[in-house]
Amino acid sequence: MSTADMNADGLTRRTAAELADLLRAGEVSSVEVTRAHLDRMAAVDGAVHAYLHVNTDEALATAADVDARRGAGEDLPGLAGVPIAVKDIVVTKNQVTTAGSKILEDWVPPYDATLVRLLREAGMPILGKTNLDEFAMGSSTEHSAYGPTRNPWDTDRIPGGSGGGSAAAVASHLAPIAIGTDTGGSIRQPAAVTGTVGVKPTYGGVSRYGLIALASSLDQAGPVSRTVLDSALLHEVIGVHDPLDSTSLTDPAGGLVEAARSGDLAGMRVGVVKELGGEGYQPGVRASFDHSVELLRSAGAEVVEVSCPSFDYALAAYYLILPAEASSNLAKFDGMRFGLRVEPHEGPVTAETVMAATRGAGFGDEVKRRIILGTHALSAGYYDAYYGSAQKVRTLIQRDFAAAFAQADVLVSPTAPTTAFRFGEKVDDPLAMYLNDVATIPANLAGVPGLSLPSGLSDDGLPVGFQVLAPVREDARLYRVGGVLERLLTQEWGGPILDKAPELETSR
Repeated sequence: MSTADMNADGLTRRTAAELADLLRAGEVSSVEVTRAHLDRMAAVDGAVHAYLHVNTDEALATAADVDARRGAGEDLPGLAGVPIAVKDIVVTKNQVTTAGSKILEDWVPPYDATLVRLLREAGMPILGKTNLDEFAMGSSTEHSAYGPTRNPWDTDRIPGGSGGGSAAAVASHLAPIAIGTDTGGSIRQPAAVTGTVGVKPTYGGVSRYGLIALASSLDQAGPVSRTVLDSALLHEVIGVHDPLDSTSLTDPAGGLVEAARSGDLAGMRVGVVKELGGEGYQPGVRASFDHSVELLRSAGAEVVEVSCPSFDYALAAYYLILPAEASSNLAKFDGMRFGLRVEPHEGPVTAETVMAATRGAGFGDEVKRRIILGTHALSAGYYDAYYGSAQKVRTLIQRDFAAAFAQADVLVSPTAPTTAFRFGEKVDDPLAMYLNDVATIPANLAGVPGLSLPSGLSDDGLPVGFQVLAPVREDARLYRVGGVLERLLTQEWGGPILDKAPELETSR
């Protein structure tokens, strides 16, 4: 390793796996790696706004503890000393957690989410909490109460959502790896438009205990990284059974790192989903997808076309199920128990008027829109017509997945129909915004795992994502296919695709 590669900038360009190797070999310390990322955050996050809260003191203290334990000869977990960013919808003890909302401004949780506890036990310094659309409602991170995050490829464009902060942090080398959450594509769609890797595990594969709930039957936390291997390494850290989560799988997926390194697609059947392409998909997105499919074929995979007709109704079903669950989950933010409390300026101060004033001041427009929609869908006389019908469509989507997986080992599609759009382009058109998740939503409705990795640049010079879907509990297949495709594409590009991104302006 050259001296140039060992400087601060060189350390922030390293993948999580590379940093883990350097730390184990004693070539760098965790304090050096963590400090390098904190310094870069200070220099360039003003242009990106990936972070809402920076955790300098605790991150450095964790790093110093890992260095001391390693120096004493202790056998440490594989990612010990590798710093990480965490989406600000995941609660962290003694650190502010806002879910991107004014209603939780300055709220400090008294406990850790299970996955945060696992990160701490693995010795991973938490650099800070990343920006998101308020309560994870959005596809652009424009709906954060604390201002938008910007795409490092073009700071006039969105970084995807709701987890744009985590994706932008990884893409702009402000963290080697991050945690996101995915309710309808909020890990995978930001990964697609920022040139990063994002994974939604099988539902129940990562504990939801300590995630501020949006839609409980859809939410799932997962990795955001720069390589498929890095995602596999983090997935194995957080993918364990948790008795505190009643939906946690007792047998989470294993063999993920081995699958990411396999390099073999012999005998793999890859199904191209007919309904996830065509009209509405940007030509450059489709061209990049078709090229990647041909690379998989050249690597020994058998490619077949599959049809999932119920996918055409997935978006409509999702935007009834999600608001219905969100209206129930967000009812606890009432100005009575914790978070923001606003009393009315006029009239009596009652539970009802305090609740109305608090929710009116604390929630943004998109959150209010979805609460109203969800409450209506659950109301007497409309439940069966809307929510009940949407759940029936969900069952049909699950059946389509089962039929498709009888024909193919994995399914593939573009991750998002377009590349990153400009700020303000769709913020006043909710339906146009919702369409960004048309390819990712089916996986959440069925609970199947999905992975997005960069498949190239479109004709506008912006990143395109390639999505791989696998059956429930078969997450290893995602990493096997993703690992092979990533290696083939990296060979074509002559290096990681993020090397093609423009350098950000610094504040120094």
